Amino acid sequence: MSRSSDWVPSLWMDTFDELLEDDELDYGDEWSLRFNYGLTDKVTKEERKRGWKIYSLCAHGTFQCASCKKTWSSARVVLLFHYRLRSDRGTVIMRPFGQACRTCQNNTFRLPGFSTTQVEEALLKLIRKIRKNCYGDDDYADNDSGSTEVPMRNRKPHEASLCEACIMGIFCKEAD
Repeated sequence: MSRSSDWVPSLWMDTFDELLEDDELDYGDEWSLRFNYGLTDKVTKEERKRGWKIYSLCAHGTFQCASCKKTWSSARVVLLFHYRLRSDRGTVIMRPFGQACRTCQNNTFRLPGFSTTQVEEALLKLIRKIRKNCYGDDDYADNDSGSTEVPMRNRKPHEASLCEACIMGIFCKEAD
């Protein structure tokens, strides 16, 4: 049984498939989701020519340190997606970014766990981007800036030195 702090790729894949079955991308194309834990926020000129686009957002996730077992939540978990549609096949490649434990400070990044609700919200935002950028469907334009907003009173300071995305120079909304 997985804990809420466990990274569960199958939750993402199953939810993506369920959203497709619910006709969230009802254009008749076949879409797949896979993971690449080395994905960066750069797309080369050649990749752009082949149709690759990038979308990133911040979501709420939960972490657990493998060493001290401490758990913590963060509303600034960066999720990076590369996606493209070629012919009748769509591909999404995803990378979640980790955070390191403040207590241990051993520079080991833990991948986040997500609730089913958070996974669905993130994937629906991605699907809106796909509908807009791959199908020209402006009715599904993403009105937000790509992040899951959390009320200020519930926010803790973001520790960039413990954030894998920040360390890699990837914008994670830390400068609100």
